Amino acid sequence: MTSSYAAAQNARRTPSDSYVQSFARGLSVIRSFAADAPRQTLSEVAARAGLDRAGARRILLTLQSLGYVAHEGRHFRLTARILDLGYAYLSTTPLWNLAEPVMEDLVNQVHESCSISVLEGTEIVYILRVPTSKIMAINLAIGSRLPAWCSSMGRVLLSGLTENALADVLAASTIKAHTRHTETSPARLAKRIAQVRSDGHALVNQELEEGLCSIAVPLKDRGGNIIAAMNLSANANRFTAAQMTRRFLPPLKAAAVRINQALALRA
Repeated sequence: MTSSYAAAQNARRTPSDSYVQSFARGLSVIRSFAADAPRQTLSEVAARAGLDRAGARRILLTLQSLGYVAHEGRHFRLTARILDLGYAYLSTTPLWNLAEPVMEDLVNQVHESCSISVLEGTEIVYILRVPTSKIMAINLAIGSRLPAWCSSMGRVLLSGLTENALADVLAASTIKAHTRHTETSPARLAKRIAQVRSDGHALVNQELEEGLCSIAVPLKDRGGNIIAAMNLSANANRFTAAQMTRRFLPPLKAAAVRINQALALRA
């Protein structure tokens, strides 16, 4: 899923002499493959990437020669080698090595799934996840995206923005009711995010999916800037929001302190 905010930001950028259009088109072809389109024809790739068939074909054949794309009959698909690109990000991110053992300790302690995400446009992107059991209909894995405005980690990440930047993100977001509990008023959302900034954590109770309750805290760099968010997710039929806060917030905050201290020492 492409972030509308990111798209708007890209649209405002004027290509300069340093802008390599062919490279940008190659990335658009890679991004055209998704969970809803894992195998595509040439015409489908061209349409999803916003290219003509000739241009899409050249890029696909280049990616195929490099081993990133496989060709099966009329269809193209990404190969496992594309994971090298994602691993390059993870391997250069301190959170990867420092946070995972802490998350595993936390999951063993509370027996609920733990995730870390970063903000990209109007969405959060999962960069680490230690699951226990599947509690969401949405299949979450590293690289998964969710709307920031109605997720606990998203609201934590949005709380680190300036008021103007937050207003821009909310204006660019597709705000709609996912459940009967979803808050859809931009004004009230801004107030809730301001409260998250004051409280130092966010709890979202069944706003994204019925039966899902999650609580998140920020991860910060040495300067105190929010660089990621970490959450615990649980079944709302097992815990009320108040029980989630009492039971999970203290160990979640303690885990965040451990990660923040490790990040400060490494920086």
